[in-house]
Amino acid sequence: MQASIHTFAEDGSGSALLDDGQVVTWPGEVFADSALRHVRPGQRVSVEVEGAEVTRLWIVGIGEGEVIR
Repeated sequence: MQASIHTFAEDGSGSALLDDGQVVTWPGEVFADSALRHVRPGQRVSVEVEGAEVTRLWIVGIGEGEVIR
């Protein structure tokens, strides 16, 4: 699913807004596993969510196994 970055902290944790307005968060470990170096508020990302917590965060085309479409 798609989301927009809401907050991003120096430790890699942050939050995003889903398209339905729900706020979801992730711990720094999820960001560390993403192969991303930085995200900025408003940036669109892909996420997998369990409850209100992001379990995977990525941008299509960036990282191992990701193909630019």
